[in-house]
Amino acid sequence: MKKLIYFLEFILIKILFILFQLIGYRFASNLGCFIGKTIGPIFRSKKLIIQNLEKANIKHRDNPNKIASNVLGNYGRIFAEYVYLKKFRNNELKKYISIDGLEHLENLKKNNKKAVFISGHFNNFELMAMEIEKAGIELAAIYRPLNNIFLNKTMEKIRKENICKNQIKKGRAGSREIIKSLIKGKSIALMIDQRVREGEKVNFFNNLAATTTIPAQLVKKYNCEIVPIYIERKKSNYFKIYVSKPIKVSKTKSILGITEFLNKVLEKMILKNVDQWIWTHDRWKI
Repeated sequence: MKKLIYFLEFILIKILFILFQLIGYRFASNLGCFIGKTIGPIFRSKKLIIQNLEKANIKHRDNPNKIASNVLGNYGRIFAEYVYLKKFRNNELKKYISIDGLEHLENLKKNNKKAVFISGHFNNFELMAMEIEKAGIELAAIYRPLNNIFLNKTMEKIRKENICKNQIKKGRAGSREIIKSLIKGKSIALMIDQRVREGEKVNFFNNLAATTTIPAQLVKKYNCEIVPIYIERKKSNYFKIYVSKPIKVSKTKSILGITEFLNKVLEKMILKNVDQWIWTHDRWKI
């Protein structure tokens, strides 16, 4: 039964993808926002978003209901924009994206340094790994396969062809692939904002959250630099990517200490645009 549901979902999404391609990037993104706000609550709980906002003690000029609606609208935009990733890759939509800190990517490439790029699920987060690779950096990106086996094949193809050719599945086998990639001189890009069962309980907005320690382990063992990267949505259809200056972490700092530091970095990113982070993760479930 589950496979049948997944297949029907896949067919519906493929039909929507065709529609999005027909109406053009901006109309597709705006339609995706409308779909996310109207139909999104069926699939993603607004209640959980509001609970997470309260848990994080977020004070904002907009009420939690409006933030939750905007979060789901952003989900819809990301969904609609997947069919345009190829055009972003080929610079056909270059005017819609700008990068602050491009020189940091150029320096990493020039000096042949490997780095651990860390970020979260902000806006169209797929564009970050894409732009890092387009800057000439050998990169491997970590991803979590979708539950829908039919749709996952499509998404993996999109990711490998248009975002980052070196894709590593999250999990134990993936951890070994990460190490192999680093040894070969590749940099690593990963999201640190999701709950990880095997993670350490670390403060995140003053509440304990199971957090990945992989970035900290890589920094300690392979002497990598950490590069925070953030993407902001501007005027609905435009993006600005912020690449931070590489951070050299002291060898004396513990894995837990580095992980706590990275959570603080993530908090600052989230607070830049509260409704541009995906608050639907059950982040504080221990």
